[in-house]
Amino acid sequence: MLKQGLEQKLLQKLSPQQIQMIKLLEIPALQLEQRIKNELEENPVLEEGEKNEDLDNSYEEQEEQGEGDQDEFSFEDYMEDEEIPSYKLHASNVSKDDKKEDIPFSVSVSFHEHLENQIGLKSLTERQYMLALYIIGNIDDDGYLRRKLESIANDLSFTQNVKTSEEELEKVLKIIQDLDPPGVGARTLRECLLLQVKQKDLEQPSLKMAKKILEQYFNEFTKKHYEKIINRLKSSEEELEEAINEILRLNPKPGSSFTNSENRTVQTIIPDFILENNDGKLELSLNSRNVPDLHINKDYTQMLEQYQKSKGQRTKDQKEAISFVKQKLDSAKWFIDAIKQRQNTLLLTMNAIMDYQYEFFQTGDESKLKPMILKDIADKTTLDISTISRVVNSKYIQTPFGIYSLKYFFSEGMQKEDGEEVSTRQIKSILKDYIDNEDKKKPLTDERLSKLLKEQGYMIARRTVAKYREQMNIPVARLRKELKG
Repeated sequence: MLKQGLEQKLLQKLSPQQIQMIKLLEIPALQLEQRIKNELEENPVLEEGEKNEDLDNSYEEQEEQGEGDQDEFSFEDYMEDEEIPSYKLHASNVSKDDKKEDIPFSVSVSFHEHLENQIGLKSLTERQYMLALYIIGNIDDDGYLRRKLESIANDLSFTQNVKTSEEELEKVLKIIQDLDPPGVGARTLRECLLLQVKQKDLEQPSLKMAKKILEQYFNEFTKKHYEKIINRLKSSEEELEEAINEILRLNPKPGSSFTNSENRTVQTIIPDFILENNDGKLELSLNSRNVPDLHINKDYTQMLEQYQKSKGQRTKDQKEAISFVKQKLDSAKWFIDAIKQRQNTLLLTMNAIMDYQYEFFQTGDESKLKPMILKDIADKTTLDISTISRVVNSKYIQTPFGIYSLKYFFSEGMQKEDGEEVSTRQIKSILKDYIDNEDKKKPLTDERLSKLLKEQGYMIARRTVAKYREQMNIPVARLRKELKG
């Protein structure tokens, strides 16, 4: 029996400008260049290059004449941000452009090298690292693992004389699936899309619904049985449409962005930030070499001026032209504002990370990395954690010590006996060193490892040692002895 009633809901609606800003925050430098090119092609009002100074004068003349149709459009709306012709923004301590000419701005690596470089930064045992490299070697150019783990286990047994199981390989694969690009190492399209969705902000209703569709109604989605999904999720058509749009934005072939014209799997990693150390003074700048200055095309503003003078005598076509130009002007202004805000937000976030990890950026010593989570940077910048997450995602910084993913600088932490705060990465590294150097005839138990850590001032309980060991996929002492024979 159907019942009709009223229900009150409080929903947060994002403006088009906010949505555009969110999308721009997520993309790295290489994609930003293409995004700007697309916008220039689609919007004739948007123009690149240095701003024409006559544009300011034309607006000033209009203001002096006191003419204007403020109900339909406002020239001030399109000019208020034109005082800054360039948004190649930089930190206050940025070095000069000519100094950066000698700095390499990109490095080319193959898709598999990109994965291998990342797995090398993980805290893995020698065995895990070997298994990870073998699995990565079986990932195809689209980013998928098409072979069954059972087959890989058999190959390792016959060709490498390495005994393993599907369960052990599955654990290593999960580590690989956490690498960049999102979705890599998936066995199916559904798993690939789910891996990508899970790395996004699931507090957003559209993304939360997208995840549920992929998990529970993937067959209905692929067959476009949208009515079934609406009924089962008890959602509106608008909500479903937003969720489907989120899914359609995902990359079904995460490895495809690495393929060049020669059909080789190569991606150019362009760092979003450039860091220089000049006699102990850290100088940070955005890598904005391929981001052109944007402004509003003078021809369209002059067109509006002419229509403005003919108020009351406009034909239907002229009114439609005014509506079209105003729409494009709004879109151009929003895009310019969003780019500027993106650059400011990126710099604000990266400066906070630099300040937090100052010792590392001065020395390059990874043991100097302090425990740091997204909330730490959110607190320093007063930005939302979700915003910090978007800034960090798929972004890189070039330092005197190499190119790093921003995700690398984040890890949890704990306090030593003397009150010093250390990262869990550092503790796991010490734990791994103990195990790597143990007597394999008499491997160290978790209890013994706990005592060794306490002697160094790390007050780690036995159960915590066991947790860290399991996170690094290191077997218990008994199995380590058996594995060594």
